[in-house]
Amino acid sequence: MNSSGMNALRGLLLAHLRTSRGAMALAALCLLGTIAAELAAPWPIKFIFDHVLLDKPLPAALSPLASLFALDVRTQVAVLAASIFALVLLGGGFSYTQMFITARIGHELTHALRRELFDRLQRMPLHRSTRGDSSEVLVKFAADTASVKDVVADWLLTLCAHFLLMVGMLAIMFIVNWRLALVVAASIPVLVLVLFKLNRRVKRALAAQRKQEGKMASRVGEMLASLKVVQAFGREQFEARRFDAASERNLADGIRTSRESAAVAKSIALVSAGATALTVLIGAHQVLAQQMTPGDLLVFMAYLRTVFKPLRDLGKLSVKFSRAMVSAQRIASVLDLEQVSADRLGAHRATDVRGEIEFRNVTFGYRRGQPVLRELNLHIRPGERVAIVGASGSGKSTIASLLARLAEPAAGSILVDGMDVCDYQRASLRDAIGVMLQDTLLFGASIRENIAYGRLDATDAQIEAAARCAYAHEFISALPRGYDTIVGQRGDTLSGGQRQRICLARAIIKQPAILILDEPTTAIDTHSARLIDSAVRRLQAGKTTIVISHQLSLLGDCDRVFVLKDGRIAAQGSRDAADSRIAPDTSPEHLLPAPPARKSA
Repeated sequence: MNSSGMNALRGLLLAHLRTSRGAMALAALCLLGTIAAELAAPWPIKFIFDHVLLDKPLPAALSPLASLFALDVRTQVAVLAASIFALVLLGGGFSYTQMFITARIGHELTHALRRELFDRLQRMPLHRSTRGDSSEVLVKFAADTASVKDVVADWLLTLCAHFLLMVGMLAIMFIVNWRLALVVAASIPVLVLVLFKLNRRVKRALAAQRKQEGKMASRVGEMLASLKVVQAFGREQFEARRFDAASERNLADGIRTSRESAAVAKSIALVSAGATALTVLIGAHQVLAQQMTPGDLLVFMAYLRTVFKPLRDLGKLSVKFSRAMVSAQRIASVLDLEQVSADRLGAHRATDVRGEIEFRNVTFGYRRGQPVLRELNLHIRPGERVAIVGASGSGKSTIASLLARLAEPAAGSILVDGMDVCDYQRASLRDAIGVMLQDTLLFGASIRENIAYGRLDATDAQIEAAARCAYAHEFISALPRGYDTIVGQRGDTLSGGQRQRICLARAIIKQPAILILDEPTTAIDTHSARLIDSAVRRLQAGKTTIVISHQLSLLGDCDRVFVLKDGRIAAQGSRDAADSRIAPDTSPEHLLPAPPARKSA
C-alpha cells in the first residue's frame, strides 16, 4: 500500500491530538493522581501490621507520623482504615475524570476520521467510485475507525500510566528490599519477550480476520442490493451457501485470533505466577530471618499483584494495538484513493451561461488503454435541443459525465460558452447544469426531499410545479402521505416509471441553462413520454437541452441528432437523416440454442 495514505492518517491523528492538548494535559494530571493513590494504597495495611499489631518502632524516615501512633490503638486502626477508604475514593475520582476525558477525545477522533473518510469518498472520480465495494467501506467506517479510536484514546495515556506505575512500584520495592526486588525485575524482560513474539502472530491472525469480515459484509450488501433478482430466480439457497462459505472462513479466522490472544494472556499469567511464587518463597524466608518485616512483605505482595497487572494489560493492549494497526492500514487505503482535482487557481464562477458546448478532440477511457471516446468533436449552439444516440457502450453517458465534470478527459478540451470547463469553478458549473442520470437513484427520504435535492431552497410550489412538468404530481398525490411519503432506499418502493419521473423533476426544478436527460423515458409509456417531452420543451425554451438515448423512437422533436459510434460522431443532422445511418440491431436469436423438440405421445 502506498505510504501516502498512512501519512495522511498520521497527520489527521496528530492534528486532532494537537487540538485536544488541553484536555490531554488534564487527563495526564488525573492519571498522575490515580498512580499516586495506587502507590500509597498498601501502606496503611503495612502500618497496621508493623506498627500497630506488632508494635514495631517507626523508622526515622516516617517520623512525621509519630503523632498518629501516639494515639490509642483503636484510634490508630480507625484512622488507618479511613485512609484506605480515602485513597480508594481519591483514586476513583481521578480515574473517572481521566476516563471521561479520554473517552470524549476518542469519540471526537472517530467523528473527525469518519468525516474525512466521507469527504474523501465524495471526492473520488466517478469511475473510481463505481468500482468500489460499498459494504467493505461501511466496515471501514464503523469497525475500523472505532478500533483506531480505542487505541489512540486509551493507548497513549494507558501506556504512560502502566510505565509510570511499574517504575514507581519497582523503585519503592528496591528501597524496601533490593534483593527481593531483583526477583521481580528479572521476570519483566521474560514477559516483554513473550509479548513481542506472540503479538506478531496475533497481528497476522487479525489481518486475515479483518479481510474475511470485509468479504462477508460485501456478500451481504450484494445480496440485499440484488434481493429482487435473487428471489425472482429462486436463488435463496444458492446465496445462503455462498454466505455460509464466507462466514465459515471468517469463523475459522476468528477462532485462530482468539486462540492467539488467549495464548498471550496465558503466557503472561504463567510468568507472573512463577515470579509471585518465587517472591513469596524468598520473602517468607527473609521475614523468618528478620531481614524484613511482615508489613514489608505485604507491600511487596500488593505491588507484585499490581506490577504484573500493567504487563497483563499490555498484553491485552498489544492485541488491541495489532487490531488497530490493521484497521489503520484499511483506513489509509481510503485516504490513499485518487481524488478529484481541485479548482484551478483563479477559476471563474459560471454565471449567465448561454449554453454553447464544444468538445475538441476529446479522448477518455475508464481504464488505461481502453478509450470510450476517441478524439471526439462536437459543437452544440446556445439554446439548441439536440439528441445523442448510439448503441449501448458507445459513450453517450460518458459525454454527459465529462460535461458536468464528473470525470476529466485524458486528452482534448471541453468548452462551455467558449471557455474550458476546467477554468470554471466546478460547483458553479454544476449549478448551471441539470442532469437526469440513466440510473434512477433516489434517497431513502420523502418524495419532497428527493425532488428538492436538485434545488435545496425550493419552495413547495416549485417542487409541485416540477412534479407536474414531469407528470409525477398525479401519482404522488395518490400516495398515502403525498409528497411526504418516504421512499425506500434507492427508491425501491416505487415503480421504474415513477422513479424516472421523480428524477426528471429533480433535474428540471433548478431550470438550468443546460439540461442533460440520459434515457429520460425508457420506463415510461409512449403517451406519457410525449406529454413529458412537450412539457420539458416548454420549460427549457431558449435553453440548451441534450437528450441521450439508444433509440430514435424514444426522442421528441430535436434540432439536430448526433449518432455516436465507437467513441466518435458517425453522423449528424435531422432525425430522418440520422435514422438512415443507424443499422438495426442484429437479432440475437441465432446465438441461442434451439429449444428441445417435443416428443410425440
